[in-house]
Amino acid sequence: MARRKQRPRGLGDTIENALTITGVKALVEALDFDCGCEARKDKLNKLFPYRKVECLNEKDYKFLQVWFSIDRSEISILEQRELAKIYFNVFGINLEATSCDSCWRDYISQIRKVFIEHRN
Repeated sequence: MARRKQRPRGLGDTIENALTITGVKALVEALDFDCGCEARKDKLNKLFPYRKVECLNEKDYKFLQVWFSIDRSEISILEQRELAKIYFNVFGINLEATSCDSCWRDYISQIRKVFIEHRN
């Protein structure tokens, strides 16, 4: 039975994958040489982790279902707060209060991708 490949947790896993594909990892293992790869991989994963995306909960999904159904040109403060809570629930990142239109456009685009994926 084939082993299911895990998604990289961080930069260390990505480097290990590249070294495996190029054959460097197999060469090091064949030489029975301990280069400290595992420790280095773990350290790089901790220093440069990849963002873990959580699924939408039912309350957030229902809010977004209604929210995305309306064409908007502005976002109220209350909507910003609710979207910021959803962003935190999904991405684990607290958003700072901002009136930056392009910032909100980016945040909403990221939330929309998760919403569409959840819907499918």
